[in-house]
Amino acid sequence: MRKSLSIIITAISAVLLLVWLGGFVYAVQNNLNVKAGDIKDTSRNSKKSSVVNNEKDLKVVAIGDSLTRGMGDETGKGYIGYLTDEMKAKSDKPVIVQNLGISGQESDQLLAQVKTYSVTRQLKEADYILITIGGNDLFQGGQTLADFQPAAIKSIQKKYLRNLDAILSRVRSSNKEAVIFLVGLYNPFIELDNGKETSQVVREWNFNSAETAAKKPKTVFVPTFDLFELKVNDYLYSDHFHPNAKGYRLIAERVAALLTW
Repeated sequence: MRKSLSIIITAISAVLLLVWLGGFVYAVQNNLNVKAGDIKDTSRNSKKSSVVNNEKDLKVVAIGDSLTRGMGDETGKGYIGYLTDEMKAKSDKPVIVQNLGISGQESDQLLAQVKTYSVTRQLKEADYILITIGGNDLFQGGQTLADFQPAAIKSIQKKYLRNLDAILSRVRSSNKEAVIFLVGLYNPFIELDNGKETSQVVREWNFNSAETAAKKPKTVFVPTFDLFELKVNDYLYSDHFHPNAKGYRLIAERVAALLTW
């Protein structure tokens, strides 16, 4: 009797162990799949999309920084998510989106990213390419504008514009037909004491970014400065830097208004 009971307990323990291991493996795999900004995950996603995508799909690839990732939006959607909803509502085609944004990314890092095989492959398939970049170059977590030195900002801007030109050229070489949207910067520090000075810096930054974009075929600069100008704190997350859900919706609506069907 004791021997039979021991066998039963051992069998139950083995089953429970298998169930636990199965759940652990699933959790690990699920966690890996969530990291869409990782280049390795990008490669895996591109294999899936190459099987599913066809000429009847509307393909969107988003690259850039934390604004592309949607950081600060409590819903987790970000402007890419709200834009996707808008596109699905207006288009008869299935909309496929690849969000390759990486939080904290600066222009030199994005330039390196768009040169990788996996990202180039994604860009090649896109109908629309969305880019947010430059905020981390300029603001440096607020340090640049807190220690306001025009000469230093000029140097940062010069490097950024070189990188931006190279990014847009690389993206265009990967895809000759897609429309590229470069989303401009807003000023999250507009209500601080030096708000006028920082706004002047951001306006000049946006102007030069727009000029760089204008030199590239089928590349559209999307202004956002005015969207946040009058009520910036209403549209910012608690970190007073990233947009909240309302702010991201404003950006998505601006981009959606420029889409052609």
